Amino acid sequence: MKLAGVFPYLVSPVDRDGGVMEEPLRRLVSHLVDAGVHGLTPLGSTGEFAYLGWAQKKRIVEIVVSETRRRVPVVAGVASTSTHDAAAQTGALVEAGADAILAILEAYFPLGEDGVEAYFRAIASAAKGRTVVLYTNPQFQRSDLSLAVIERLSHVQNIGYIKDASTNTGRLLSIIERTRGRMEVFSASAHIPACVMMIGGVGWMAGPACIVPRQSVRLYDAAKAGDWRAAMELQRPLWRVNEIFAKFSLAACIKTALNLQGFAVGEPIPPQAPLGDAARAEIEAVLRGVGALGEGAVGAVPAARR
Repeated sequence: MKLAGVFPYLVSPVDRDGGVMEEPLRRLVSHLVDAGVHGLTPLGSTGEFAYLGWAQKKRIVEIVVSETRRRVPVVAGVASTSTHDAAAQTGALVEAGADAILAILEAYFPLGEDGVEAYFRAIASAAKGRTVVLYTNPQFQRSDLSLAVIERLSHVQNIGYIKDASTNTGRLLSIIERTRGRMEVFSASAHIPACVMMIGGVGWMAGPACIVPRQSVRLYDAAKAGDWRAAMELQRPLWRVNEIFAKFSLAACIKTALNLQGFAVGEPIPPQAPLGDAARAEIEAVLRGVGALGEGAVGAVPAARR
């Protein structure tokens, strides 16, 4: 499966008793598909995968697959400290209808390169031919994917993409050069999407796309067309969204923004804390500044509810 474009990392709406809130998730999925995104990614970092149990994860993917109705691909996150469990999750999510797998390594003890490589190969094998996207985030992962391992994994037939959330754009270029023709690169919120597209990236997988989907799609279209002047005119104000995303806790920031837009996705999963009034006001100002909040904005909170 070919993947390219804007893939929002979905939040995971969970109530105080741990139940998955189906209606807000369905509404968000429908809104994003209508906004023109090219795919959806449940159970990424913004989806708080580390705070969810297996039953919650599976239900979230089932809801997203159902509401998407094959209009765009669903790239479901798989994360575990155990290779066996990661493979089992992969098989179950493929059976649930996921079109592709976002492979994430959770590590408690440090791992050598052989262990890291074996983990991702096991996920690729369990994916039953579905496309696998590698995910690397050195800020949060105890054992990261080295360039050597990435290059070796690029020879696995169904491992065709990587989302690199390091802050090193040069590393992205290294990956592109070492895996040319075998593996494509997606930008993360830690990178400037237009710049990643300029060096050969194929799109953006990130939480901020949940709150600025139409703007993100316009940016992608301009970059894909090679209209870099238009792309940078769109990118400059949108980078403020990335800045605010980096300043505050990932899920708390995106959930706050979505709640401000009228999507009742709840609060971050405990023990994470919700953001305070000052942070909420700062996020609201950024949303207004990029046209993602207020009268006429898609998903905006009606005046009577403010």
